[in-house]
Amino acid sequence: MSKAEMMAQMAGKAGLIAALDQSGGSSPKALAHYGIPETAYHSEDEMFALMAEMRVRIMTAPSFTGERVIATILFVLTMDSKVKGEPTPSYLWRERGVVPFVKIDRGMEDEADGVQLMKPIPDLDALLERAARLGVFGTKERSVIRLASESGIRAIVRQQFDLAAKVRAHGLLPILEPEVLVKSPQKKECEQILHDCVLEEIRALPAEARMMLKVTLPEVPDLYDDIARDPHVVRVVALSGGYTEDEACAKLKRNHRMIASFSRALVGDLRHQMDEAEFDSVLADAIAKIYDASVNKV
Repeated sequence: MSKAEMMAQMAGKAGLIAALDQSGGSSPKALAHYGIPETAYHSEDEMFALMAEMRVRIMTAPSFTGERVIATILFVLTMDSKVKGEPTPSYLWRERGVVPFVKIDRGMEDEADGVQLMKPIPDLDALLERAARLGVFGTKERSVIRLASESGIRAIVRQQFDLAAKVRAHGLLPILEPEVLVKSPQKKECEQILHDCVLEEIRALPAEARMMLKVTLPEVPDLYDDIARDPHVVRVVALSGGYTEDEACAKLKRNHRMIASFSRALVGDLRHQMDEAEFDSVLADAIAKIYDASVNKV
């Protein structure tokens, strides 16, 4: 795998990022949307097996290629699995032209000071070494902001940048994801504080450091444009955060230097019961719509 080719794709190619990294906590809801109720499985292993089947079905669909899907974010178990007998990261790049990332956070602490910091990651070095060995290009790390507490948001950003430095030390590209909740009663205020804290941290980075930023679609269009223009920042991408596909795409079109990294808005209309032709048709329609919002701005 060529890291230079992957970097060129992430920095310059038009397209979207597919977030296929639902963890144990979000998997039941994802499966329910997919048409598989909780009564259909009786253990965590069975649940993860069903999630794996859904993800493989998406990744092997004819419409899921690097032509429009430039990258995907994987759950750790997906990274460690195989597709058609090949390790998932290498399958994605060699067979589909899609750059592989992996979610590395282990969930979040209870809310304090209006935010939820990431829990410790005790096996971080081993995980990053394994990811690099498997051909993963980068990582993603999520924490959550609910209230406009400058001290809380500053702590979130500091933790994100500290973890990103450890990721870069293993030769991987970090995606920082300090998510402002869509239902925050102070969403606009949270986003402005987040913007200012992130920009302050970016300006203190070493010249060679590179990162990506994944954020909630902002109340003020183009809020993160100056961050996206910074040479340290490979890309700024948007999470759908509970918005419908239509809402997310409409908001994304108003943010000129931002592309999509959607999960629910991408796969929300897929159903387990669909035959392969219908499944790919629905996925292709979603990809086309999100690609358009990522590329054609208003």
